[in-house]
Amino acid sequence: MTPKRKQKLYVILGLVALAAIAVGLTLYALRANINLFFSPVQIAAGDAPYERQIRAGGMVKEGSVSRNRDSLDVEFTVTDYVDDLRVHYSGILPDLFREGQGVVVVGQLQHDGYLKADQVLARHDENYMPPEVAQALEEAGYSPADYQAKAAEVGKRLEAEGDGASQN
Repeated sequence: MTPKRKQKLYVILGLVALAAIAVGLTLYALRANINLFFSPVQIAAGDAPYERQIRAGGMVKEGSVSRNRDSLDVEFTVTDYVDDLRVHYSGILPDLFREGQGVVVVGQLQHDGYLKADQVLARHDENYMPPEVAQALEEAGYSPADYQAKAAEVGKRLEAEGDGASQN
């Protein structure tokens, strides 16, 4: 091999190595920003990583919301009507947050089995289901339409109870 060809080979190998390092560093940096979606079924099965940012979603279980009177701390349960996930959140909840409605929470799954939420996102009407929740339910073998009907039923019952309580 001539010295000129050897020099070209080293330059090409150097460029390939630099490109590989750049791609590797980029993927490593992006890995920290990815937050995958998990349903309560997947979390109960152990598919979700602990202490990494994830998204979880489902319906707020009826009768599960517990608020601390001295702070903004709230505990509630997210369910897909198969498995439940306890959620701890400190902050102001969205106006549309209520029992029987769909939510997506962003936070870290703790080893104690609960999710410490940094953000709570509520859906905008009773017919909407976040796409991730619908897909996770379908993958688990359940029909999202069944859960939407159940959520509508719970919502109507809660509204009726609210109307009865306001008349007293």
